[in-house]
Amino acid sequence: MDSIHRSKIKALLTMEPGAEVLAKGWVRTKRGNKQVKFIALNDGSTINNIQVVANAELFSEDLLKKVTTGASLSVKGTLVASPGSGQAVEIQASEIEVLGECDPMRFPLQKKDTTLEFLRSVAHLRLRTNTFGAVLRIRNAMAFAIHKFFNEKGFVYLHTPLITESDAEGAGDMFQVTTMDLKNIPLDKKGNVDFSKDFFGKKTSLTVSGQLEGELGATAVGEIYTFGPTFRAENSNTPRHLAEFWMIEPEMAFYDLEDNMELAEEFVKYLVSYALDNCMDDLRFLNDKYDEGLIERMQGVIGIPFQRVTYTQAVEILEKAVADGVKFEYPVHWGTDFQSEHERYLVEKYFGKPVILIDFPKDIKAFYMKQNEDGRTVRGMDVLFPKIGEIIGGSEREASLEKLEARIDELGMSRRNLEWYIDTRRYGSVPHSGFGLGFERLLLFVTGMANIRDVIPFPRTPKNAEF
Repeated sequence: MDSIHRSKIKALLTMEPGAEVLAKGWVRTKRGNKQVKFIALNDGSTINNIQVVANAELFSEDLLKKVTTGASLSVKGTLVASPGSGQAVEIQASEIEVLGECDPMRFPLQKKDTTLEFLRSVAHLRLRTNTFGAVLRIRNAMAFAIHKFFNEKGFVYLHTPLITESDAEGAGDMFQVTTMDLKNIPLDKKGNVDFSKDFFGKKTSLTVSGQLEGELGATAVGEIYTFGPTFRAENSNTPRHLAEFWMIEPEMAFYDLEDNMELAEEFVKYLVSYALDNCMDDLRFLNDKYDEGLIERMQGVIGIPFQRVTYTQAVEILEKAVADGVKFEYPVHWGTDFQSEHERYLVEKYFGKPVILIDFPKDIKAFYMKQNEDGRTVRGMDVLFPKIGEIIGGSEREASLEKLEARIDELGMSRRNLEWYIDTRRYGSVPHSGFGLGFERLLLFVTGMANIRDVIPFPRTPKNAEF
């Protein structure tokens, strides 16, 4: 059967009738009567199936019984014009081989709709559904577009370590890395864990961010970006949090906050445009099935400038909204960290467009952000998107050695494992900026999915590390 070169279904659907073809894929559905069977075949290359027409007189009853939902097939035949609606061509089968049988009584993925929550319980199989095929293809396209964007701008792709001694965010929610026997942990004379006996000779954890190392790269080659997994041991079960997720973190020497905002806006517009230009079949499917406003919302962020507003101005807007009767679950006043409901109000209700928030109270932001002259605020920025809230967080970094050291001391942070970072301010310090884009947050926006666990192949959340 393999004397003809296999064609992917995405390519077959664009070909002219008349050719002898070979297709391989998995059965989505089978219907028909005693004379003819209609098999919907999909190989993952596209959201669309190709219909295989199998005349019963050419195939044994035993063979056709094995053609069940989930079974894998090799099909040889003639590509013919399709009389049915929905596809231009179909395969008139001359040979069918069942490559892998699938027990229809036990296979959990049937034609009927199943909930996304149920599919998370069979994450090893959910990737075969139309929904997750679409999500995976979009995820792949976005990953490619990220590298393409930065490569075209001359950025250097920097691989930062996954195992680190430093807590870039200062939050302390980190997964510890150790090779010590947990049943016999060595202690020092004071009764504390003796990390000198551990693999690295010190306490180490999985990284929460590659930013600090990224700054080192920016002071060497000018402009870098990272793109890799990061980890947060935050005991949170919300639809917006994962314990393992992917981050894109550019760092740029000689960029101030204005340059940072311009790059962030250009970046996310580029990614949304790329999805619209290259993933429309999958977007239409997700738009129709899960989120009728998806494509319109994506188109709506491209052709308009993002609204730029200070944190203080945003507080005034939110406080006025409360005075006018708007109900928020969380209180808002100057000095509080905005919740998603506050961010979405600004984007969806007040401005009706994406928002870039700047100049936050220094007490709610990380130690490395550049301090403003007022002594109260820092040059941070958050990009807020409809339906998502914060999609990007970043800042101009503090370039002054004296101010950085004073801030570290003010927060009572240990300098023991930060001296290498402080060195960048001792030797040729420059104004520099950067930001972080949560890859899965981006994917929530461009897929219309409501839960972040449904835009990553194998979600890692509290009490969940299966598959």
